[in-house]
Amino acid sequence: MIKTLSKAQKMEREKFRIPRSVQDAIPIRRIFADGIFQVGNQYSKTWSFTDINYAIASKEDKTSMFLDYSELLNALDSGASAKITIYNRRINKAEFEKSVLLPDKADGLDEYRHEFNKMLTAQVTGTSNSIVRERYLTVSVVKRNPDEARSYFSRVGTDLVTHLAQLSSVASELTLNERLHIFRDFFKAGEQAAAEFNIHEHAKRAQHFKDWLCPDSMEFAADHFKIDARFGRVLYLQDYASYIKDSFVSELCDLDRDLMLSIDILPVPTDEAARQLQSTLLGVETNVANWQRRQNANNNFTATIPYDMELQRKETKEMLDDLTTRDQRMMFGLVTLVHLADSKEQLDSDTETLYSTARKHLCQ
Repeated sequence: MIKTLSKAQKMEREKFRIPRSVQDAIPIRRIFADGIFQVGNQYSKTWSFTDINYAIASKEDKTSMFLDYSELLNALDSGASAKITIYNRRINKAEFEKSVLLPDKADGLDEYRHEFNKMLTAQVTGTSNSIVRERYLTVSVVKRNPDEARSYFSRVGTDLVTHLAQLSSVASELTLNERLHIFRDFFKAGEQAAAEFNIHEHAKRAQHFKDWLCPDSMEFAADHFKIDARFGRVLYLQDYASYIKDSFVSELCDLDRDLMLSIDILPVPTDEAARQLQSTLLGVETNVANWQRRQNANNNFTATIPYDMELQRKETKEMLDDLTTRDQRMMFGLVTLVHLADSKEQLDSDTETLYSTARKHLCQ
C-alpha cells in the first residue's frame, strides 16, 4: 500500500464507540468561534464557492477552465485531505419570501407587487426550481493544536481563493454559524431555528452545540438510515471507467431531491507516486518479458503481446510522464453520494435512477 494512504488511515483511525444518543452519532468533537471544526484527530475549515458557466462554454474555454481546475487540485497540500461537496437542498419558504418577494408599500402599486410575487412563487414551486445547489470545499489536516491549524488554514485559504478566482469563481470562508446551518438544514430540513446559534451563550448555559442542529431521532438499517420521518441512503463509486465525461457529476446531481455529493481527494507526494509507478512499470515489463520467453520456448516467434498487457504498459508510462514531465499530481479519489426521500419506495426508486446514471458512464 502507498505510504500516504496508510499514514492517512492511521491518523484517522479512532476507537469506535457505539452511539448512545443522536448527538453521539454526529462525529464533530469541538467547534471554534472562527469556523474551525475538530473531527477525530483532524481540524477542518470550509470555503463556499460560486458556480461557473462551464456547460455552455466553447471548447477552448472548457479546456482553459479544465487546466485552471487542474492547477487548483495540484495546489492542494500533500499533508492534508480535501473534500469538494455539492449540496442540493430545498428552498426554505420563509427564507425565500424574505429575500426575494417584494414587500407591500401601500403606494397604490401593491396589486402589481402581488402579481409579480405570485409569478415568482409559481416558478419556485415547480420541480427542479425548488432546489438550491450549493458548493463547498473543505480542507482537513492533522495538527497538534487549534493554533497550528489556524495558521495553516490562513495560508491555504489564500491559495484556494486565488486559484478559484482564476476560474472566475468567488470563494469565501464560511463562518461558524454558516457551517452549523448546513448541518441543521441537512438534519432538520425545513424546520426554522427558534433562535440563531450563539457560541458564547451556549457555553455560558453549558449547552452542547449538537443540541441546536441534531434531529429528534436517527435509525440505521442494513441498507438505509432514517432521520426523523425521512429515509436516506449512501452510495459510493466502486468501479470507474478508464475515462469519465465531465458531465458525469452534474448528471448525478440533477435528481430533484435533497442530496449531498462529495469528492474526497488525498494528494500523494510526487516522489512517492513516481516510485510507485516505476515499480508498477517494472512489474508490467517483467510480465511481458516472461510471456515472450514462454512463446519463444514454444517456437512462436511472431506472437504479438496481449492487448491487456500492452494497454497496462501504455497507461503506466503515460501516467509516469504526467508526473515527471507535465508537473501533474497523483491523487486518491472517493466519490460518495447521500440522498434523502420521504418514503422507502421513493428512496429505492431514486437509488435505481442513480445506478442507471452511473452505468451509462460505465461506472459501478
